[in-house]
Amino acid sequence: MPSLYQPEILFAADSPYTNQGLLVDDSGTVIGVAAEQSVPTGTRRISMPGKALLPGLANAHSHTFQRLFRARAEGRRDGGDTFWTWREQMYRAAEFVSPDDLFHVARATFLEMLHAGITVVGEFHYLHRDAKGEAYSDSNLLSHQVIAAAQSVGIRISLLRTAYFRAGFGKTPHPGQRRFYEQPDTYLRNLDDLVSAYANAENVTVGAAPHSIRAVPLDELKQIAEYARTHGNLPLHMHISEQVGENAACFEEYGATPVSLVAAHGILSPRTTLIHAIHLTEAELAAVAEYKATICSCPTTERNLGDGIFPADAAACLGIPVAFGTDSQAQIDILEDARQLEYHLRLKDQQRGILDASARSDWASREPIGNALFRAASSNGYAALGLPGGSLAAGEPADFFTVDLNDLSILGSDAESILTQAVFASAKGAIRDVAVQGRLVLQDGKHVLNEDIRTQYQDVQRRYQATAPSRQGDL
Repeated sequence: MPSLYQPEILFAADSPYTNQGLLVDDSGTVIGVAAEQSVPTGTRRISMPGKALLPGLANAHSHTFQRLFRARAEGRRDGGDTFWTWREQMYRAAEFVSPDDLFHVARATFLEMLHAGITVVGEFHYLHRDAKGEAYSDSNLLSHQVIAAAQSVGIRISLLRTAYFRAGFGKTPHPGQRRFYEQPDTYLRNLDDLVSAYANAENVTVGAAPHSIRAVPLDELKQIAEYARTHGNLPLHMHISEQVGENAACFEEYGATPVSLVAAHGILSPRTTLIHAIHLTEAELAAVAEYKATICSCPTTERNLGDGIFPADAAACLGIPVAFGTDSQAQIDILEDARQLEYHLRLKDQQRGILDASARSDWASREPIGNALFRAASSNGYAALGLPGGSLAAGEPADFFTVDLNDLSILGSDAESILTQAVFASAKGAIRDVAVQGRLVLQDGKHVLNEDIRTQYQDVQRRYQATAPSRQGDL
């Protein structure tokens, strides 16, 4: 039986509507926008008065286990604190979690994502082995745990199985990374097994993710890219140029900076997503545009770590598609990431409307910049994960969220301004309902597993904190 979702305001297929509903078939696929009087007999009607219904948001880059030490690594060590010292604190969380712990942390993280209107997550997953660095009897056990957590909560997931082969050029293995390491042939075999295991799973897909050029040497990176291309054209994601130090180390090893290197060796394509990509030259940005690759920016994490400001204005000038990720889970709010893409540039340039002035191609047609940023937060992220969706066009999955139009943060919104209001004004608390594949997994701010998820996470958090050093900055 089809369903008609009837909000006060609907934004679907790039257009705003009032007095219209979203018609969804019984498989959870969008049929189209329809008036009540035009729907088939027997259609189930879901009234949503006082709400706006918007396409679901995509979180294209996530490390769920890092939610465990949110706001517990904000102190400053003697001699300063950077991304590189933060990694030492991240290793402690990575070493701590058991398979069951990982499931509970992931469930809580995914629940928080639903509350932020996120309907799909790209989980960049690099915990593979036990705390001693030994393989589990099932080498994909931890991947299965994260996927099971997503299925439990009801969020769509693309498990980006991550390759991590070394600590860096000329470096000995790092003990904090022992759970990450696999041999290249082992990685490809385990990735292949994971692809096969979820080939027909509902709302689960698998992608390839060479962690970075520092963790995956060039020859192995090319092998992974070739596997992704020849095995269903899988999405290929990798960290790149997040730090100036990474660029310098890459140049020392290969005589080229990371994006120049991967471009020269045929690794960039429309299925490639580069995570962060902050410290790029003009020529490197031009190469990303030429090969139609996507950049996934993570502004809330990048500012938390002091990475730098992504040159979104230059990307917009070149028509490079941009998606967003919550990365370290410093915050889980994709709309906050969207607004900060613009706001960081305003702080740097001491001007306003930077992306509006830069826009062309994917950002073009002089549409409100809020609309372009919302597209980056939704359909661009779906595309980066190799999935249809993010605009509620006919034939797409009915992945959406609603906002309460009476919430004070967006009070007074109308159909024409709803995306700009959502990006630049809405608070997370305004989000009331979330649907994935046409099934409401969050209703009026409530999830059926709310208490169990929270209780289990609290238990893991208490045990984790019991192992913490006494000084916050040394976590």
